[in-house]
Amino acid sequence: MLKYITSILAFLVCSISVAQEDSEEITVVKEETAAVVKDTLLPGKDNYGLRIGLDLSKPIRMLLEKDYQGFEVVGDFRISKKFYLAAELGNETKTVDDDQLNFTTEGSYLKVGFDFNAYENWFGMQNSIFVGLRYGYSTHKQTLNSYRIYIDDTHLENPNNLEFAPGTEFSSLNAHWIEAVAGIKVELYTNIYLGFSLRLNRLISTKEPDNFQNLFIPGFNKVTTDNNVGAGFNYTISYSIPIYKKSKKKKEEEEEVE
Repeated sequence: MLKYITSILAFLVCSISVAQEDSEEITVVKEETAAVVKDTLLPGKDNYGLRIGLDLSKPIRMLLEKDYQGFEVVGDFRISKKFYLAAELGNETKTVDDDQLNFTTEGSYLKVGFDFNAYENWFGMQNSIFVGLRYGYSTHKQTLNSYRIYIDDTHLENPNNLEFAPGTEFSSLNAHWIEAVAGIKVELYTNIYLGFSLRLNRLISTKEPDNFQNLFIPGFNKVTTDNNVGAGFNYTISYSIPIYKKSKKKKEEEEEVE
């Protein structure tokens, strides 16, 4: 009789032990499942930071044009889901040789403004199809290398009163303009972006010497006598530096789920 009682007690102890182990395993699985569900339900976070790079069109142009030198640094900073603060800083030297004048323009420029990204990215992506606006300012100088006087000279207001000798330098010149921008930026590798944009400029005002004109403005490009509109483009490579993360709004999360 004692033998049977001992056997029954041993069986019960083993059963209780196994049941406890199974219970602990189920509890761990439930906790892990709950953690996964909790992580899944957490609001997504987007990277916000500074993207900085170079305009590759400038060195390419230097290879193709012997009378041109220039460089440009580009950058943007994400301030919301769609909007970026943007800026370009550069320097250009250009010698123009036409039938009447040979002159060299040298100076620096700054463009500041914003970009609006119209592309709907997947979570974690920051590709762009954007439009934007810039205010441009240039400070530069011009050197008159040589000239020929014609009666129908379109570059000079009064060709008979030209008193400048070859080598004359006109300094402290400047220009202000508005620039409309449209382009794309694509992430090639992690945080490395390739971009292309077209620019349409409208000259607002310019400081120029008496009896002479700003025929080339750094950052703006060529200027003609009867037209204050210019155009250009840039081809950029840039690197994004994540600075902080921002939780997505509930409405944005619901739109992605839909």
